[in-house]
Amino acid sequence: MNTPASTVSQNTWAFLRDPMIAPTGFREYDARWKYPDEINLPGITALGLGLGTQMHKRGIPPVIAVGNDYRDYSLSIKNALIVGLMQAGIHVKDIGPALSPMAYFSQFHLDVPAVAMVTASHNPNGWTGVKMGFDRPLTHGPDEMGELRDIVLQGQGQARDGGKYEFVDGVQKAYLDDLVGDFKMSRPLKVVCATGNGTASAFAPELFERIGVEVIPSHNELDYTFPNYNPNPEAMEMLHDMAASVKASGADFALGFDGDGDRCGVVDDEGEEIFADKVGVIMARDLAKLYPGSTFVADVKSTGLFASDPELQKHDIKADYWKTGHSHMKRRVKEIGALAGFEKSGHYFLAEPIGRGYDCGMRVAVEICKLMDRNPDMKMSDLRKALPKTYSTPTMSPHCADTEKYDVLARLVDKLVAKHKAGETVAGRAIKDVVTVNGARVILDNGGWGLVRASSNTPNLVVVCESPESDAEMRAIFKDIDAVIRTEPSVGDYDQTI
Repeated sequence: MNTPASTVSQNTWAFLRDPMIAPTGFREYDARWKYPDEINLPGITALGLGLGTQMHKRGIPPVIAVGNDYRDYSLSIKNALIVGLMQAGIHVKDIGPALSPMAYFSQFHLDVPAVAMVTASHNPNGWTGVKMGFDRPLTHGPDEMGELRDIVLQGQGQARDGGKYEFVDGVQKAYLDDLVGDFKMSRPLKVVCATGNGTASAFAPELFERIGVEVIPSHNELDYTFPNYNPNPEAMEMLHDMAASVKASGADFALGFDGDGDRCGVVDDEGEEIFADKVGVIMARDLAKLYPGSTFVADVKSTGLFASDPELQKHDIKADYWKTGHSHMKRRVKEIGALAGFEKSGHYFLAEPIGRGYDCGMRVAVEICKLMDRNPDMKMSDLRKALPKTYSTPTMSPHCADTEKYDVLARLVDKLVAKHKAGETVAGRAIKDVVTVNGARVILDNGGWGLVRASSNTPNLVVVCESPESDAEMRAIFKDIDAVIRTEPSVGDYDQTI
């Protein structure tokens, strides 16, 4: 296999023969490219050869489960990846079209050591990528991705004999059976099921019906052109549509799923969009009664309530704030033996005895229904209103080029740490601490905070702020954090602001 070249361009002889791979596609915890602008099919085959070579290098038994999401080009991408894996001497078990969590489930169900899921996740059409892992339920983090990048870009992939292809049927049924178990609702529940015409359309409606939930369908027809909106339950467009469906149908709440089904978004019975970190606190409160003394991991973008909520403190719950990103969170939950991890983007990591530790929007949906079953007199809005009030910004993303964002962030972290050491204030309050496990989370003396970090998937920084006091204080925190960000001239405009 030739070393991947950036000189290969579309509509040329070389484009159909030689690998083309943009190095920026190797991200912190998965791989993502615009296709075919940043990677071609020979490039995907080179990626498969590199992944198989990495398996041999690490002593991983040469068997892998492979799936693909429901996009019109994902099957071509998967087949090109499989060619490379087989070149590397890997036995490929093809599970067919899948959700990412179905692919993770297949590692356990088929007892295979490795997984590769072809998906662009919640990115719009035109993107592709691969989520992969060796140590179930974990997926590649920065170390594994860096090693894979070097193998692929330096042309170190090694062909071996022994490659084999096998199509494995029945994993989808086994996955749904596993999710349902023996649970059946004992209270009536009407739920808007929003799938944005994505892959979850083939799973979620059936799942709800099997556990005894009345389904209000919302864009549940599989359509890879995404005619209504891109399935992303963190995007306000999808959340507003879910809210409208709740109000029109009188549903108890709405659950929405992203393009590969590993995230879940919630809108309550009053049409209020509940950000995933607050849903996490609602779930943590319920789980704390069943499993007192547990540890919950929250990503640095999440609400401070995991640490400060009196209900959680009452049950001796410990909060651990960690790096944003599904691979980081999965690894942390496993390393410290946490019961669950909650990420503001809508990834939830439910470990034994609830789940298996990987992020699964379908598992979250079932557990939310179980939560409502355990609280038959409560509406979702009651659970939301029972939380201590906080005022938080949406996740905001000022533009910053992929080639610059980490250097820019390093300087911003230094400036914010220096601000703390100098005894300066944010929003007129003393800085209690600056957590630097993933960017800088500036924590104030009243529990308010502001975060700046680098996006792992797009050319952006990420900014989130929260105040336990008022909307005005939240805006003041953002103003002071943004003033530091504006000292970096290469940071551009925000995608949205407050």
